[in-house]
Amino acid sequence: MRNARDASRLAVVRHLSRAGVQATVSSTDYGRRIQYLLPEKVPLVTLVIPTRNGLELLSRCVNSIIEKTRYRAFEIVIVDNGSDDPETLDYMERLSIDHGVRVLRDDRPFNYSALNNRAIDIARGEFVALVNNDVEVIDGDWLDEVMGHALRPEVGVVGVKLLYSNGTVQHAGVIVGLSGCADHLHRGLGRDEPGYQARAVTMQSLSAVTGACLVVRRSLYLQLGGLNEHDLAVAFNDVDFCLRVRQAGYKVLWTPHAVLYHHESATRGRDDTVEKIARANREIDYMRQHWPDLIANDPAYNPNLSLDRFDCQLAWPPRVASLRRLALNAPRATAT
Repeated sequence: MRNARDASRLAVVRHLSRAGVQATVSSTDYGRRIQYLLPEKVPLVTLVIPTRNGLELLSRCVNSIIEKTRYRAFEIVIVDNGSDDPETLDYMERLSIDHGVRVLRDDRPFNYSALNNRAIDIARGEFVALVNNDVEVIDGDWLDEVMGHALRPEVGVVGVKLLYSNGTVQHAGVIVGLSGCADHLHRGLGRDEPGYQARAVTMQSLSAVTGACLVVRRSLYLQLGGLNEHDLAVAFNDVDFCLRVRQAGYKVLWTPHAVLYHHESATRGRDDTVEKIARANREIDYMRQHWPDLIANDPAYNPNLSLDRFDCQLAWPPRVASLRRLALNAPRATAT
């Protein structure tokens, strides 16, 4: 068994060498892990963090980035969406003085897409990272891992593995069509559990990843017009952007080897008012009208699997038309 694994790893090493790709290859319990080597001079990454008040979350997010991230070529731009808490304002001022963090004030009604777009207009980095203020760095090499993929010319977007505070999976990639529009695969799985066909522990190409933490080349972001601030102010703007990245011919990758906590929607809250529910429904309608084929059949998801569960169980009744006809027309057992 070991000889077979070694031979498999060596085959990947030789392939990468022939392709002129500088990378290391290691064996895992579920296949091979390729780590793409960074250049001697790494590009600057602008980390964009929208926020409003929420000192505890914001400080945990920013402090973890500054203290733990080994990839040092980054700048932080905080987009302050109308904070009025004195302690939060004082914290952001100290960040500016002590760490060179730029704070961009925007007091307009909350529009996640617009906040990110405005910050990326002034970003200095060749790459930009969308980072929610409720994200917390766990592993210091997270940005090295992400940038190893982001620098590949065929790659447009790279997403990460996000965990709830209790250590279970919050995000291991987005499946378009899941939960009626788009949702997270393997939600609730244990951190190191492999999941369906080891997909929760394997780097892979997907249709979309969450904007809670993703990296993209700034030029590509601007080329595609950024996030859709007109139709998708709050939800699904990240999914829509990823689908446009794929439409432009680039890959959307997810890596399980960059792991962060995500204390989800802790500052924005839930869609629990009449206005918020109406807005959420409009955003779902927009996605269904603009991406109907992908919502019906995400190429990164087996069409035999359920769109109502996060654990990759078989759909019932079957989603595939031929199987559905067989199931519905199958003879029923009768008592004698």
